[in-house]
Amino acid sequence: MHKPRLAWAMTGSGHYIEDCIAYLMTLDAVDLYISPAGEEVLKMYRIKLDDLRAKMPVYRDKAASAPPVGLFYKGYYHTFVMAPTTSNTVAKCVLGIADTLVTNLYSQAGKCRIPSIVYPCDIAPEMETTAPGGKVMVYPRKIDLEGTDKLRQFEYTTVVESVGDLIATIQARLASLQ
Repeated sequence: MHKPRLAWAMTGSGHYIEDCIAYLMTLDAVDLYISPAGEEVLKMYRIKLDDLRAKMPVYRDKAASAPPVGLFYKGYYHTFVMAPTTSNTVAKCVLGIADTLVTNLYSQAGKCRIPSIVYPCDIAPEMETTAPGGKVMVYPRKIDLEGTDKLRQFEYTTVVESVGDLIATIQARLASLQ
């Protein structure tokens, strides 16, 4: 029997992506799942997929049926992290739409009662975020903020509001498994 791992997914959000990646690279026993938009964003931020692959297994969204989701049913993962997460992915998760690798992973984690930690890009009516050229101000729409609020109510889901919260929540989860 193997020791359960952490599954981490990235979507097309650049919201503090460099900080998320920096923390991700400190972790052991983690598999990374990347959406097609996530791949595009990595390139925009000059983050090399090969650097990530040197540290951990990287799975890309290339199959219609998202075969890796079956690993949740085999006890392969103890926790699912989505960070950073687009408002599009949040909206799909809230509606129960599991039509991509990442949304399917979230759905299956919940069905297996595996805790999910989500860092959405839209968390406040006015906020600073990162763009490839530096920090910018954004003003999330009401519907995006409503999606984040609805996701907070989902069982087995913790929504975090900053990279610091993300790190603390993951560290607490890992400590609880010891």
